[in-house]
Amino acid sequence: MELIPAIDLMNGKCVRLFKGDFNKRKDFTKKPHEQAKFWESEGAKYIHIVDLDAAKTGYPTNDITIKEIAKTVNIPIQIGGGIRSQERIEQLFSYGIEKVIMGTSAIENKELVKDISNKFPGKIIVGIDAKNGKVSTRGWLEHSNILATDLVKEFSSYKIANFIVTDINTDGTLEGTNEEFIKSILDITDIPVIASGGVGSISDLLSLVKFEDSGLFGVIVGKALYENKFKISEANNILSSERLTDFDFKNDYYA
Repeated sequence: MELIPAIDLMNGKCVRLFKGDFNKRKDFTKKPHEQAKFWESEGAKYIHIVDLDAAKTGYPTNDITIKEIAKTVNIPIQIGGGIRSQERIEQLFSYGIEKVIMGTSAIENKELVKDISNKFPGKIIVGIDAKNGKVSTRGWLEHSNILATDLVKEFSSYKIANFIVTDINTDGTLEGTNEEFIKSILDITDIPVIASGGVGSISDLLSLVKFEDSGLFGVIVGKALYENKFKISEANNILSSERLTDFDFKNDYYA
């Protein structure tokens, strides 16, 4: 299970939202490309970027920053936010992005996702953001009655690389993950899943290791890293060491 650090972009800055609320935003001072390089030096194997401006409006305004990040690090980057056309996907690939995340477009234009995933097999991630199990779109500003599990079932037949599933109620809270939601997704798909939302401590990471054999590929972490709740190097050492035969002891220790 990989720890994947997140860079959420607004106006060229690293930010974090609380439960997806654009009015509850915290800015961080380090430049995005510097933050990405620091996390690479800490042992990150991937970088996760969300263009919040593009997710909200559909218009990319952070491309200079995105290209700067891509030039700065030597590890794969996955990016989401306002990606709603093949032209935009090919543009991002031209910047050196490894994988693109389709969220709103995946729900609103399923045929596009099917066509794109056939054209770029293993390069497309479907991002599903849910509140109380139901899908939200357009930067979490619009809510639906569509169940996240129904979408996962449908998209599991596509040639996608991963699902990223985010529980909006836990995102940015540092209060722990929604294990029940994560398990409900893993139970219905064979496509590797990346979970997001709520990680505030190493014990939160350790609590998810039990899902690794069920297809949990990674966990996205943002606010906890920005606020120095733990370091990537520290978490990687623990996650890689003997695959947690003494899980209960470590869970108690880091609680």
